[in-house]
Amino acid sequence: MSDIDAAASFLDHPSNGDENDEVDSLPSDSDSDDDTTSEDYSESDAEREWKESLQQLELLLTMVIVPYMGKYFGRKFAYWGWKQYMEWNYPVEVVVTNKSAFKGFGAVVAAAPL
Repeated sequence: MSDIDAAASFLDHPSNGDENDEVDSLPSDSDSDDDTTSEDYSESDAEREWKESLQQLELLLTMVIVPYMGKYFGRKFAYWGWKQYMEWNYPVEVVVTNKSAFKGFGAVVAAAPL
């Protein structure tokens, strides 16, 4: 008999009508649910597109712009270092006569193997 009492304590007892009345009195508007779900989807689509755009910008930055700029400024630093070494070690003066041509040539050489 103790088994029946223990099993009976786990069973759901029928509830009063008060709880059912509360559930029945809740407003049910199915049209507003459809609007909110479509807004949720549009927000998630916009979020997904924003993340994809950021990922594309990151790839552009890491794969194209940073290597190009590093190569350009690396060459510029190497030319400056070589000039400093030559002026220090030998009695010569290194002068760039046409700075715009020098910068343009450096940019072209930096972009050549890309």
